[in-house]
Amino acid sequence: MRKVLIVMSAADTWVRTDGSAYPTGYWAEEVAAPHAVFAAAGFAVDFASPGGVRQPLDRHSADPEIAGPDCARHVAHAATALDEFGPLLPLAEVVLDDYAAIVLPGGHGPVVDLHEDPDLGRLLVAADRAGVAIAAVCHGPAALLSAVDEAGGWRFARRRMAAFTDEEERLFGTADGAPWLLASRLRERGAVHESGPAYQPFTVRDGNLFTGQNPASSGPMAEQVLAAL
Repeated sequence: MRKVLIVMSAADTWVRTDGSAYPTGYWAEEVAAPHAVFAAAGFAVDFASPGGVRQPLDRHSADPEIAGPDCARHVAHAATALDEFGPLLPLAEVVLDDYAAIVLPGGHGPVVDLHEDPDLGRLLVAADRAGVAIAAVCHGPAALLSAVDEAGGWRFARRRMAAFTDEEERLFGTADGAPWLLASRLRERGAVHESGPAYQPFTVRDGNLFTGQNPASSGPMAEQVLAAL
């Protein structure tokens, strides 16, 4: 059976520059929408994280005033998918040959751990070399920063990509006190960052790399990957 891997953060806290702890977790729509797209198309979907730790739900993604009127459906779908899968795979044990695509959802967790996870970095470098589809949405593109090759270069430098913008971070209220801002960091590392209107669906494809700007981009991004597969 064809398989897709969703790689989640293991972080439940984002430490701010003033030392305060900001609770975080996975963003329901960013897990649920891609899972629904691939499962409906007949793909088996696996979940992995650093150490196989299951990250909690970001409660903001269950608030209809923040995440929209469909958020309860996304919360239920993501929870069911994770419950049915069972214990997450430890990233260190993932075998790339098993997968047609790797999906990196957000929540703020990826800026805490995935951006520097060496196991994920090796997996992404190998996946990109093999032409495996790599998809990242919202804060998920922070995970791409882990992909440093043997020469110390960033694998995704000069690639076109979308990600949660600095403007969206400010509008969400989490820019002040953030150790670093994702879109700015991606540009600093050499990415060609592209963006659309705040909180509106916007996706970018660059070869086998598929990225989405925000939670609303999760479904459209997954549909693009599916069409390519």
